[in-house]
Amino acid sequence: MTITLDHVSRAVDGIPTIRDVSLTLERGALSVLLGPTLAGKTSIMRLLAGLDKPTQGRVLVDGKDVTGIDVRKRSVAMVYQQFINYPSLTVYENIASPLRVQGKPKAEIESRVREAAKLLKLEPYLDRTPLRLSGGQQQRTAIARALVKGADLVLLDEPLANLDYKLREELRTELPRIFEESGAIFVYATTEPSEALLLGGRTVCLWEGEVLQIGETSKVYRRPETLKVAEVFSDPPLNVVAIEKKNGTVQYAGGGQAPASGLYADLSDGAYRVGFRAHQLELANGIAGRHAFPATVTVTEITGSESFVHLKRDASNWVAVLQGVHEFAPGDVLDAVLDPDNLFIFDADGRLVAAPEAMRN
Repeated sequence: MTITLDHVSRAVDGIPTIRDVSLTLERGALSVLLGPTLAGKTSIMRLLAGLDKPTQGRVLVDGKDVTGIDVRKRSVAMVYQQFINYPSLTVYENIASPLRVQGKPKAEIESRVREAAKLLKLEPYLDRTPLRLSGGQQQRTAIARALVKGADLVLLDEPLANLDYKLREELRTELPRIFEESGAIFVYATTEPSEALLLGGRTVCLWEGEVLQIGETSKVYRRPETLKVAEVFSDPPLNVVAIEKKNGTVQYAGGGQAPASGLYADLSDGAYRVGFRAHQLELANGIAGRHAFPATVTVTEITGSESFVHLKRDASNWVAVLQGVHEFAPGDVLDAVLDPDNLFIFDADGRLVAAPEAMRN
């Protein structure tokens, strides 16, 4: 089974929410919709489900036009950010509810509920009502109900956003296994690059209703085709600096120049923008072959295993992530160091022209 959005656009009160989106989803594959709030993730899910009609374009299932066909006539299940369960029913009855609506035999209901409960580790809680469950158990119940429905398409709209850190991490590690074992088409929306990387599959990178790039998640992360994709797929935010290459030298905006070594060496003379993620920025002194700039610490956030060091350099705000505990005070001046072999270079139009060797495949 395949589901295709064919040059789909949608506007609400004249305001575009989706702009000429084309993508195809296949059975057994997980597609991650990645983008910030208002990027169009939920709008795409509603079009896939049949809850909304596109202003332009078509929705196809196995090549058949289903545009405008009501959601009740489609094989689809949805799980939302706010988990929804029937508070007066037990976990068992919550999971069984779509099967009872479908009129399935008692033996089949029993078998499918037990199977879904085992898959989602809910077997000890089948006799409890939702109010006696943790947030993670309630969300697993909602996911189990979606899975047991046997839908061809399962849509998960930021389903872990309202859970605490420990529960999110637990479910994030479980979901890829659940997706693989179910065999349905899964679409998962998230604002978090780390979540997309953990889930794997294929990522659809979105910005203001437009698809920027589609591909295997790790490859989109390693080789963003544009500066905007790199910005969407970076958390903490991507560090960016303008440069000009001329006569074998790189001149950095805000001051500083260095020989055009590493990835700079093969660039034609001209203006570029350089992007580097927080882990690509080093804070050190005197590293041979690296490009160093004095930068002022504004904030240091210590998580325990990592330290996020926020820096001000001229008009630019940068952030570096360091392993372990590093206690820098606001106002400290550090050397921010770039490795010319470990950064992304974009042309004046924001298109990728060079990437680290380890990220090219």
